[in-house]
Amino acid sequence: MSTDFDALVVGAGIQGAGAAEALSEAGYRVAILEQIGIAAATSSRSSKLIHGGLRYLESGQFHLVYECLRERRWLLANKPQLVRMVPFYIPVYRHSRRSPWTVRLGLTVYALLAGVISGQSRFRAIPRSEWEQLSGLIQEDLIAVYRYYDAQTDDAALTRNVVESAVARGAQLICPGSLVGAELTGQGMRVDYVADGQLNTLRARVLVNCSGPWVSNTNDRCSPQAPLPALDLVAGTHIELPMSLGNKIFYVEAEDGRAVFVMPWQGQTLVGTTERSYRGDPRDVAPTLEEEQYLLHTVQRYFPQTRQLRGKDICDSWAGLRVLPQSKDSPFTRPRDTLICCDDPRRPRVLAVAGGKLTSYRATARKIVKTLRPTLEAPESEQSGEPAASATTSRSEKENH
Repeated sequence: MSTDFDALVVGAGIQGAGAAEALSEAGYRVAILEQIGIAAATSSRSSKLIHGGLRYLESGQFHLVYECLRERRWLLANKPQLVRMVPFYIPVYRHSRRSPWTVRLGLTVYALLAGVISGQSRFRAIPRSEWEQLSGLIQEDLIAVYRYYDAQTDDAALTRNVVESAVARGAQLICPGSLVGAELTGQGMRVDYVADGQLNTLRARVLVNCSGPWVSNTNDRCSPQAPLPALDLVAGTHIELPMSLGNKIFYVEAEDGRAVFVMPWQGQTLVGTTERSYRGDPRDVAPTLEEEQYLLHTVQRYFPQTRQLRGKDICDSWAGLRVLPQSKDSPFTRPRDTLICCDDPRRPRVLAVAGGKLTSYRATARKIVKTLRPTLEAPESEQSGEPAASATTSRSEKENH
């Protein structure tokens, strides 16, 4: 295996996979260092959706929604074996926090951002005469139901597909392999890592930290470091129930107003997600009993046929971790923009990605390539072991667009 690369990408979740694919496609020599396995953490524990984020409209994140809808369109056209459109249903009850006109307004804006000429943007109110076809959805106090379309995927399979694409373009995958440390020298970044029980060294012109919930830990092992802001890890739990509610996805409201998806998944029903702060080793994150009961209670609130189920009947559950900027606000209301931070805005050597959405991984990857191009396109004779005097910057996807 070569030990000299243009870029080392740390992490083989969807963000690292996308970065490696984009860098390889641009003609750069790329290595991917993954400590556990492809999509072993958050990228196999998501809600399995490729979507614009309808609920992000409530917090004014229009740019993020537009970007995700644009990426959804590309994925549907280019990866139809992995991403498919499915109908989503939003029931509105007398007790719902969002009124019918609020939901309709949100769907109208969503359709406009998706492109009104596209069939992917259509939505409609379901007439009362068709409510009996809604998978047993409780109709007491039901006042409106809306249908729109978004997409579903197998998140782990999509991530593997993108890694395979990067490897086909020449990227080299080191898995399992754990970063020991990385230091800027006169020949670029010297990277020490452990693989197959041995300490190894490679050199790269830049290091791209896409290690998800380990992003801060990885950054601490780099010199120079990217100026990451204070970050929170937010756990999200999903449960699987041993029954099918048909082929429809429902977007329902929990008692506390949070949005919860109830969807078909591999012949069963997937329900998620929760959001709670997490402190500890990302490897140890797991659903809590309270989260499982919260999700079970939510689905039972809307589908009477599930009310005979108890906690012991949950056939599977898992928790993934989101990375969000530290804030006193509820995780549910915080912005979801991906942070791209690098040590030097003029000639970056270490770049870190904090957060990121499954749907918009390609958009993030394009911004990574654009940010690193000044370094990667410079003659290697211009390598310097001295970072710039004012080598700090932090920027979001919104600023890099």
